[in-house]
Amino acid sequence: MSENSTQDASEDEAKREARSSSSRKARTRNTRGWFKTLMSFAGRCRGRMILAEILSIISVFSGLVPFYSIYRIIDEATSVASPAEMSWDVVMFWVGIAILFYALQQLFFAASTVNSHISAYTILGSLREGIATKLMNASLGTARSKSIGNLKNLVIDRIEQIEIPLAHFIPELSANLLLALAIVVWFVVIDWRLALACIVTVPIGLLVLTLGMQGYYKMYDGYMDEQDRVNSVVVEYIEGIHVVKAFNQATSSYAKFSSAVTGFLSYTLEWMRTSWVATSLAMSVLPTTLLGVVPVGIALYLGGELDPASFGLACVLAIAVVTPVTYLGKAFNDINLVAYCITDAREFLELPELTQGDKPIAVADYGVEISDARFSYIDGVEVLHGVDLSVPAGSFTALVGPSGSGKSTIARLIMRHWDVDSGSVSIGGVDVRKMPLSQLSSLVSVVSQDDFLLDGTLRENVAMGRPGASDEEIDAACRAASCEEFIGRLPKGWDTPAGEAGHALSGGERQRICIARAILKDAPIVVFDEATAFADPENEARIQRSVARLSEGKTLVVIAHRLSTITAADCICVVNDGQIVARGTHDELLAQNDLYASMWKAHIGAADWAAGSHVGEAAAQEGGDAR
Repeated sequence: MSENSTQDASEDEAKREARSSSSRKARTRNTRGWFKTLMSFAGRCRGRMILAEILSIISVFSGLVPFYSIYRIIDEATSVASPAEMSWDVVMFWVGIAILFYALQQLFFAASTVNSHISAYTILGSLREGIATKLMNASLGTARSKSIGNLKNLVIDRIEQIEIPLAHFIPELSANLLLALAIVVWFVVIDWRLALACIVTVPIGLLVLTLGMQGYYKMYDGYMDEQDRVNSVVVEYIEGIHVVKAFNQATSSYAKFSSAVTGFLSYTLEWMRTSWVATSLAMSVLPTTLLGVVPVGIALYLGGELDPASFGLACVLAIAVVTPVTYLGKAFNDINLVAYCITDAREFLELPELTQGDKPIAVADYGVEISDARFSYIDGVEVLHGVDLSVPAGSFTALVGPSGSGKSTIARLIMRHWDVDSGSVSIGGVDVRKMPLSQLSSLVSVVSQDDFLLDGTLRENVAMGRPGASDEEIDAACRAASCEEFIGRLPKGWDTPAGEAGHALSGGERQRICIARAILKDAPIVVFDEATAFADPENEARIQRSVARLSEGKTLVVIAHRLSTITAADCICVVNDGQIVARGTHDELLAQNDLYASMWKAHIGAADWAAGSHVGEAAAQEGGDAR
């Protein structure tokens, strides 16, 4: 890369950073209603949550009994003239009561925590399922409008971060509020002046915390945006590492990666600096309840208004109230973390869904009809202009044309990755918008050039075509897709993890795994989108044989750059500039359409150059075999 281009890239990056920074400053999240949203996912664990609350309350009141036991022991010790007159039976009784109820407190708290953790994991699981369902029911364009870094950060990292606050938040917030209230009431029963003395530092500490955390909350939005950005850059860098190495762009690409990580670090440190002093000061002031209780208690004792046992109990309670008060101070940040996570989740949970029917609709046949379809990926920029296409049931229709002409867009509309802006797409006389998405999915299989294998074994990847299929049916689909010869060389065979096999398989071999999946699904309509675009000649022949088995008796729509693979099509549609400009058989188009004829000549010339001889007739015969 030249010095000038590097400088231009740096300037562009700086401009993007400036716009990003400006956007962060202008954007604030609306966290209203987050608790209602969270509780909407708690239906499956509502009973456990109530049980966790009840057990937590019992734990709180069990924890107060040892304080009363201390009071009775102190009272016994101060009511006699000498230690010899103390009733040790009474002392040991209250010691035993203290130990028993302390054990009960821990037992009930443990049971409450177990139920609250199960509830938290259930809520988070439902939240993730809700996001996944929204993405499945939204259009592909809507789903892709969210960056991979944002999605990964939310679904994996941020939702996981709120598990601990949520699990402890469910029982402990109410328990600590109740404990603090109970201790204050107990103070009032002893002497109202002691109650005031005990809580005098609490509002001071909370005021310091509130004032000092204002900058913290203002910068929280920016922190989340920086986190999304660094996640996106990391994912991009890892996924594109082969391109970075191939084109010797390690320096510039790493600079972007390093800039994102450094920027996230700097912003986080700046964010933390806004609250360090306030948090430290507040956490120092909140626990100082004894500073008020001891001098006031001594004054009341010297004035004869407070007995020694009550004074001792007041000191113990002043220490005991520190834990719930400190927890409440910490809870502000935990509540904010949960609120922001749920608010960000709402961006996905409120994604507009594709409209669909409530129940399956009977279709007359498996023919596909596109009528006057217009479509835009971006508002105001139309890419399909009144497309009409009829694919009779059981026929073989091919879509050909220059890159960017709209071939793949037509195929995606059939699969309903997007909806048409106007016009309609129908299967068997039924508009696809009136079908449930699950019915449409059962009617259409797709094999594309993106031979993506999910995490799991190769057998599990094939089985996705029809969950519940027997091993015999899976094996038959794999044989039909000509997978045996390369599966046999893998040490674990079909039980090889897809990630591990991905390094050992060629693109054509991975393609055949995907075809086996489609064969197993056995959908009546099959869409091939550039299925052999990047295959070598040997693998292309195998793929074409697999395609022939898959397409037997099916309605077949094929998008191909290699025209030799579709010469036997019942109808070939030439797509150019978002319109179907010609249609007919291979021979008809060669004679009547200049664009198709030029594409065929270019294809034959490329084949001659690659093979070193004329192979047009052989390629055409191969296309006939595929049909």
